[in-house]
Amino acid sequence: MFDVIKEGDLLVHHPYDSYDCVTNFINEAVDDPKVLAIKMCLYRTGPDSPIPPALIRASENGKQVTALIELKARFDEEHNIEWARRLDEAGVHVVYGIMGLKTHGKLTLVVRREGDSLKRYMHIASGNYNPTTSCTYTDVGLFTANDEIGADATELFNYLTGCSRQTGYRQLLVAPVNLRDKMDALIDREIAHQKAGRPAGIVAKFNRLADRQMIGKFYEASRAGVKIELIVRGVCVLRPGVAGLSETITVKSVVGRFLEHSRVFYFANGGSEELYIGSADLMSRNLKHRIEVVTPVHDPALKNYLKDVVLDAYLRDNAKARLLRSDGTYDRVPGSDRNEKFDSQAFFLDQAGHQRLSDSV
Repeated sequence: MFDVIKEGDLLVHHPYDSYDCVTNFINEAVDDPKVLAIKMCLYRTGPDSPIPPALIRASENGKQVTALIELKARFDEEHNIEWARRLDEAGVHVVYGIMGLKTHGKLTLVVRREGDSLKRYMHIASGNYNPTTSCTYTDVGLFTANDEIGADATELFNYLTGCSRQTGYRQLLVAPVNLRDKMDALIDREIAHQKAGRPAGIVAKFNRLADRQMIGKFYEASRAGVKIELIVRGVCVLRPGVAGLSETITVKSVVGRFLEHSRVFYFANGGSEELYIGSADLMSRNLKHRIEVVTPVHDPALKNYLKDVVLDAYLRDNAKARLLRSDGTYDRVPGSDRNEKFDSQAFFLDQAGHQRLSDSV
């Protein structure tokens, strides 16, 4: 996988893409004699996960292995404590993050010697390193060897292990360091584009929206005329469609066979579109009290897929989707009883089936 990632970034969309690509990436790192170090954030592992045993094997192979384990991952506390004990006994450098902050980011860093230099490979995702939940949660992940993202990932792990007090990053958006300020700046930029008559707009998919400051920023953008389309599975305190406040904002919730868990952020940016994926919801706890990691997606083809396939499918959904009204109630998409049904999750399953058939042929 290292040769493939070095050629260009890869995006995976679970469960429609097999989680084997993630476990294969880790296993290749474990068994590759050129790999010197593996650093990983583990939030939800589960009792039967193959990933902690792989890290144990890496340590036994003489690699430098760091596992940041969140002991307060709800419902997985017991499993994580047991894995922490076993990893520590195997010589893995086990750390528990920063006092007062829950580590929720999903990040793996692999350091590999290539010739006379070191090359860094990363996997950054919205989902947990748990192959079991990957079959029932929708998530996105990015494999990249981008040098600046690699430098950021290295400095983030230094921060998490107490070796630095990081105050800025080149590319990554990290809570509570710079994520809120960066999101504010991205929205402010859309407001400026809108006022100047340039292409402006925001499409974002995440799980919850309850941070008052972020909601206020969305309202500010709406009052400036920026079109904002939000796909929020659960709690949403923002009220869309209120005259003079949020007239340009729509909020849709999609609840289907799989638990919608991916986080994707799109900004029109005057025609120079930017897309981000990562672990963060727009909740005060995520922005202030958790370590969250959001990464830009640079590859044009991957950006097009996220915008024109993933986000577009959720915006088109009129089968499993419900619209949030300005009074706080949810209702079916208007005209869904008359129009042809479009189920976003069924669409992705169908696309995955066609791709597997094409690969086999």
